Amino acid sequence: MKPNPRRLALDTLIRLDAGRATLDRLIDEVDTQAPSLSRPDRALFNALIHGVLRWRGRLDWIVRYFSSTPFEKIDPPVRHVLRLGLFQILYLDRIPVSAAVNTSVELSKSVAAAWTTRFVNGVLRTAAREYHTVPYPNPAKDPVGALTASKSIPEWLARRWLDRFGYPEAGALCDTINEVSSIFLRTNTLHLARDELIASLSPHCTRAEPCRYAPEGIRLGSLKKSIHHLPEFSSGGFQVQDEGAQLIGHFLRPEPGERVLDACAGFGGKTGHMVQLMKNRGRILAMDIRQSKLIRLESEMKRLGADIVEVQLQNLLQASHVDPGRMDRILLDAPCSGLGVLRRNPDGKWRTTNTRLTEYQSTQIQMLENLSRLVKPTGILVYAVCSMEPEETDDVIDAFLKRHTQYAIDTEFTGMPDAARCVVDRGGCLRTFPHRHGTDGFFAVRLRRVG
Repeated sequence: MKPNPRRLALDTLIRLDAGRATLDRLIDEVDTQAPSLSRPDRALFNALIHGVLRWRGRLDWIVRYFSSTPFEKIDPPVRHVLRLGLFQILYLDRIPVSAAVNTSVELSKSVAAAWTTRFVNGVLRTAAREYHTVPYPNPAKDPVGALTASKSIPEWLARRWLDRFGYPEAGALCDTINEVSSIFLRTNTLHLARDELIASLSPHCTRAEPCRYAPEGIRLGSLKKSIHHLPEFSSGGFQVQDEGAQLIGHFLRPEPGERVLDACAGFGGKTGHMVQLMKNRGRILAMDIRQSKLIRLESEMKRLGADIVEVQLQNLLQASHVDPGRMDRILLDAPCSGLGVLRRNPDGKWRTTNTRLTEYQSTQIQMLENLSRLVKPTGILVYAVCSMEPEETDDVIDAFLKRHTQYAIDTEFTGMPDAARCVVDRGGCLRTFPHRHGTDGFFAVRLRRVG
């Protein structure tokens, strides 16, 4: 039977609600389970998943307005059916309204009682005719409600960003994270220069241009083929990496011949950049808690032509087997809420809470504690997160420095690319914001061991 992208999207949303896997892992499973999914159907599946998660707050506001049943009493799978149908009506111009409604009615048959089909049909057909009449909260009178309904973020996050930024800037941040992000690449300068890669990629996309801040970065327009089918990918000419993430490597600034630890290496995006900056000379130890990630990292390093990386399975909440005081530089790209990368992972809006921020903070501080003893005297420990929230940024560093007087923030560092110096503040912290810089939201600080 031909895979149904709408059915796959519904199943993925339901499983995501169950909390047993991340969105990335669920999408990878779909790629494995439905390898015969055509490229247009795969594009529709991805558009539905990311679109519904991106606009869930607004979609739910509209459903509440047109539904005769209180929203809280609608079964969760049926809510997803309504969201999928409404997203197609509002945002996918190439799909006829009748197709969006009829396919949603069919989906409802598989997850709810027979009478639910009439309910789904009625809500979606009415919304298709009258969605433009739906009133939204007035920002002057109800700024939290306005952000929640019109900008599609949860109430707790709306309150937080309003307190920090005020309504105009909070709204601009929401608008930016609700956009579909461009594709960013980092040139593998072990093989070729950025200008050479741009020239090579240009026939395969609508636009290929240099990034603003990162000297190896390229921003792509729409691709004519899958990125993994480009010859430049097979030959190791680049890695896919956001421009903000590329700046973390320059902030660490590893030198050729050094011993460097990538403490939460993941799939090796920042590891590969370290190899380039070190000119493939020295030694990089890449750690992660998941063996599956390390296997993919090793494959990625082979594709890039990186010879200096070894891997180690490690839980950073436990003591490492690495000898103390041996590392010239360590990068801790710590587990975090991911609230800085909501453009790419919109599910983070709906699964993160204030409580989870506190839980992440505890983990981040413990990881810093365990890694701090591995740095050699005068060495560098960079703490980084893809988050802009104080609990995961300044508060973590303040807590660490109170207990570790042998470390200090390296405020004298001037090694960033000239174009990127503006993202490092006077306190020595790197901060990028989606609405200000067009990158993902990152925080990083260089901690130098001074004693």
